[in-house]
Amino acid sequence: MTAPSTDEVVPVVRDGVATVMQLSAPPILSYFVLINAALLVLIILAYVEFRAQQRRRAAAVAWEGGSLAPGVSMIVPAYNEEVGIVTAVVSLLSLRYPRHEVVVVDDGSADETFVRLERAFGLVEIPRRLPADIPTRGRVRSVHIPRDGRTPLVVVRKENSGRSDAINVGINAASEPLVAMVDADSILEPDALLHVTRPFADDPTRMVATGGAIRPVNGSKVASGRIVRVEMPRTWLPRIQVVEYLRAFLLGRTGWSRLHSLILISGAFGLFRRDVVVEVGGLDPDSIGEDFELVLRIHRRLLDERRDYRVEFVPEPVLWTEVPSTFRVLRNQRRRWHRGLWETLWAYRGMLFRRRYGRVGWLALPYYWVFELCAPLLELFGLLVVPLGLALGLVDVAYAALFLLLAYALAILVTLAAMLVDEWAFHRNERWRAVAITIAAAILENVGYRQLTVWWRLEGWWASLRRRQQVWGVMTRTGFDEEAA
Repeated sequence: MTAPSTDEVVPVVRDGVATVMQLSAPPILSYFVLINAALLVLIILAYVEFRAQQRRRAAAVAWEGGSLAPGVSMIVPAYNEEVGIVTAVVSLLSLRYPRHEVVVVDDGSADETFVRLERAFGLVEIPRRLPADIPTRGRVRSVHIPRDGRTPLVVVRKENSGRSDAINVGINAASEPLVAMVDADSILEPDALLHVTRPFADDPTRMVATGGAIRPVNGSKVASGRIVRVEMPRTWLPRIQVVEYLRAFLLGRTGWSRLHSLILISGAFGLFRRDVVVEVGGLDPDSIGEDFELVLRIHRRLLDERRDYRVEFVPEPVLWTEVPSTFRVLRNQRRRWHRGLWETLWAYRGMLFRRRYGRVGWLALPYYWVFELCAPLLELFGLLVVPLGLALGLVDVAYAALFLLLAYALAILVTLAAMLVDEWAFHRNERWRAVAITIAAAILENVGYRQLTVWWRLEGWWASLRRRQQVWGVMTRTGFDEEAA
């Protein structure tokens, strides 16, 4: 039996590719049109929300908190965060807010995280037993407070059991009615808590959670725990992430909030009613997408009980966080994010298209299934089929150009629209050079970077489908670019 010749194989391949192209071309092109159109709609909604908030601020008395301000416990899980932990805690303690405490949970760090906190704040151990409002796994070793007794700081040392369990320990240690979950590699703006708690003061009975905007701190100047000058990162990898965060974290979530369908509050900065978090059982230590899972669990619980509630995104309270500066760390992050997205969506698939879940079940969740989860799969398919069709002479140049236009040119247009809305609303870039770099990053994002993240996201999805154990990897910190105070 002889192997088929090349002349016999090529026509078969050509016919197969031609059939695939004929069947898939219209759906793929329509998909890219729809996903970019959806993003444009979210940006328009974000613009409308920004306008509405500016009018409310102009008409209202300045919100300074005072006696109406609900107390906030800021939970900071810390594992091997010696590089920036003191700067982050100083930043949180000095926020302009009448009543807040900082609860740092040292999750069994193997570096000098606790030692640096002990030296900086003069910590002493106290005989305090934490309540068990939320079940936890890691044993609490000790509880510490500053020697002066006046600084509202609590440091809990515990055995390592993961970020989610550390936050649950922090919630148990919290003494205020609102809890904010803040990453240890982060810096908040001075008025952040005033902004993010305003919805709770305006609607104290219905508001259960708010989220704030997140931006990369790489390259910006920091002094005494404060951003003193906003700068673009020095390398292109973090610069492109600035564009991503601008489009997805700020404007996308503002649009979903406007639709009353916000289902994702980033774990890097979210504010919740403590009693509601305790009621639903805290964060799930076994979930990779613990922030997404918590918000969906709150939605499901309150909608099942037909309770009137609100979840809102507040674009003003900016948290600055260090983003990955190497491809290895970025790959681990994106694999973990997409795996968490898949596992959470699958766990809550029963909420899809159910009348009781309203806009969450009929609008937000379908969007995340189609345009967030499946996006890398369809994009990779297009990236493979279109060049193959060109090589075999099955795709003309006009079709390939149309594919690139819909897949990438529209994506650049959406990003530039997001940048314009952000610059109009907040004007954080003080130099035209920063604007030029942002535009260049929006273009470069689609040349290599986007294709890499497509592959990494599919790796995370495939690892979950194969039930491979999740390895979080190490987020290498370079620390903040600090200047003398």
